[in-house]
Amino acid sequence: MYALRSSFSISSRHNPSSLLRIDPLLYCFFSSSSHSQASASYGIVVQYLIDTFELSPARAVSIMRSRRGIESTEKPQSVYKYLSELGFSKAHIQSTIRLAPQIAFSNIEKTLKPKIEFFQNFGLVGSDLGRFISKHSTLLTVSLEKKLMPSVEILKSVFPKDECNSDLLQGMQRCCDKLMRSPYTRLLVNINYLQSCGIVGSQLSMLLKRQPALFGKRESQVREIVSMVVETGFSTNTKMFVHGLHAISSVTNATFKKKVELICSFGITEKECMRMFTSAPVLIRTSVGKLKRGLEFFMNEAEVSRSDIVRKPTCLMHAMQGRVLPRYRVLQVVKSKSLLKKHPQLLDILGMSDEDFLDKFVHRFPDHVIELLAAFRGQCMDELQPKQLET
Repeated sequence: MYALRSSFSISSRHNPSSLLRIDPLLYCFFSSSSHSQASASYGIVVQYLIDTFELSPARAVSIMRSRRGIESTEKPQSVYKYLSELGFSKAHIQSTIRLAPQIAFSNIEKTLKPKIEFFQNFGLVGSDLGRFISKHSTLLTVSLEKKLMPSVEILKSVFPKDECNSDLLQGMQRCCDKLMRSPYTRLLVNINYLQSCGIVGSQLSMLLKRQPALFGKRESQVREIVSMVVETGFSTNTKMFVHGLHAISSVTNATFKKKVELICSFGITEKECMRMFTSAPVLIRTSVGKLKRGLEFFMNEAEVSRSDIVRKPTCLMHAMQGRVLPRYRVLQVVKSKSLLKKHPQLLDILGMSDEDFLDKFVHRFPDHVIELLAAFRGQCMDELQPKQLET
């Protein structure tokens, strides 16, 4: 039997006052029952939960209060051994039990093993199985026949078949526990509704993998989101509709409104803002801070026109320090030295790869390459080393 560490000695079984040396929460637990052999046994199990699964004393005591008949660590020890033999790491096991403590007291043969084998049949084994279960261990607490099997069958109807079940496995790992715990009331209902909106095949499987939380919402909530997508300007008859749904379902109504207000504060009309969103849906998921920094730079410092921002809204998604500023500085040098007869627009060159950009605007001007490289790297010319000039 598991032995308590020194803070709780066996002598406490015969000397209740020694219980004062253990965690106060454990003392409260013992004080709620007679100080007997049974009390000490409960304490041993509580301490095992704390030491083995790194549960807090409060959590361990709370768990044991609903399991007063358990006086041995036999079950949690057996569960630990079983999961370990499956290839679970210590961290996997601890996360599994912290998320669903009742698993530590489950019947391995009747409860755990059938569900574990169910997931193994789809290729989840060893550390992959441990990683999956440690994040979704509540799935081991629901009915195999009524919840897990129907959920997977529904997922199989969405994802294309392949020998390795790669798409299915990815979908299972991305889907939230709530989704697989409500196969008929949430998952299937929302799939049927979205299919009626024209989202089918690869679009549906993509959306399920990227935004599984959408399928776990009430159908009424999904309908509201779809209405919002349509009001924004996305047409259900275009391929962009699913991308708009993905983007809008990723943010709250308040955040969406805040982004619209921010963009409009720079003189862009709400209609133009919606046009920006429909041409570049990922803009909806871009942080408010990044949008603000981009708008301030392009419209105030770079003096890009409002119409150009609306025409190419993807400029607001590029990394400011890694892409926008280096290219802006190079173009400023090119312009100041009149190296080109026709000066390119900043927004038109942001999509180029670094290699293509350097070839076209730096290396082609050997007499000015030092200054252009310095501008690209944000350095003074005398800071460049000889080796840097060769790149």
